[in-house]
Amino acid sequence: MQTTGQTNMRREIDEIPEAAARLLDHSAKEFAAAGSALRAKDPAFVVTIARGSSDHAALFLKYAIELTAKLPVASIGPSLASIYGTELNLSRGAAIAISQSGKSPDIVAMADAATRSGAISIALTNTLPSPMADACRHALDILAGPENAVAATKSYVNSIVAGLAVLSEWTGDAALKRAVADLPKHFAEAVKLKWLEFAADAGEAESIYVIGRGPTMAIASEAALKFKETTGIHAEAYSAAEVLHGPVALVGTRFPILALAARDAAEGSVAEVADELVAKGARVLITSPLAATAKPLPFVETGHPITDALALILPFYGFVEAWSRSRGRNPDAPANLTKVTETR
Repeated sequence: MQTTGQTNMRREIDEIPEAAARLLDHSAKEFAAAGSALRAKDPAFVVTIARGSSDHAALFLKYAIELTAKLPVASIGPSLASIYGTELNLSRGAAIAISQSGKSPDIVAMADAATRSGAISIALTNTLPSPMADACRHALDILAGPENAVAATKSYVNSIVAGLAVLSEWTGDAALKRAVADLPKHFAEAVKLKWLEFAADAGEAESIYVIGRGPTMAIASEAALKFKETTGIHAEAYSAAEVLHGPVALVGTRFPILALAARDAAEGSVAEVADELVAKGARVLITSPLAATAKPLPFVETGHPITDALALILPFYGFVEAWSRSRGRNPDAPANLTKVTETR
């Protein structure tokens, strides 16, 4: 157990604003080139290729692309190429491959297959050169810098920032482009927020639900993974539209639930569900002032619904790192995990 000094995870969380600023300052040409290629291709659909936290980044980009570019986005299982040897026809589409290391064999195989099929393929990676970068038509260095903690934080955020920057160039969405440019200053505010109330309400819980909807569902998925990785607590992410079906059967007195809501069209519905879960005895905390009985958590308003959702991950990362240490764990080195899993 790490008991003295600052953890790598905490340092890397604090570096997120600077890492985002570095990416936006140095990659404008790369964003423009990828966006131009997507406009020229005019894809009929987009597919994503990723695993773990990178797949949660891809899920966030799925919602952002569907809301902004109005195109369907699907996640492709990398094993289709690496294990099953299936050649998909992606000639009319675009493919976004995300990997911090850029060397997981199954991700590389699927990215290569997408490129060979004729898709406009874009690699988002923290490692250039890398096999995944070589497999794609466009390779963007997310410039997160070295990430030593096993649990990804700044590489997750910068993968999304890069994807949103490309999306704004592709679609010509001026509001999104301004919102992305403003992210470093909003991140600097968000990283300082404290979610101590959730730690107090969660107590000694061994199971937690994280709920969201739309882009915040992607943040909920990442949060649930980080609970598992850093605290050893079982956590599951559910859409606010689905949690009142089967999953609610497990909710009882003092069951802890984190409800993630952004300032978007889904905020009201997430707040309503949060209050319904409180009525069933759960201890619910929510990033919204709209709930009547769920307890509010602090958040940063970015002025755009998509970037609002992304900013929620920073106070969560800070919370889960501190809670991991309070439970006697080392968030830098979760049990049974390594930084890079080279799945085949």
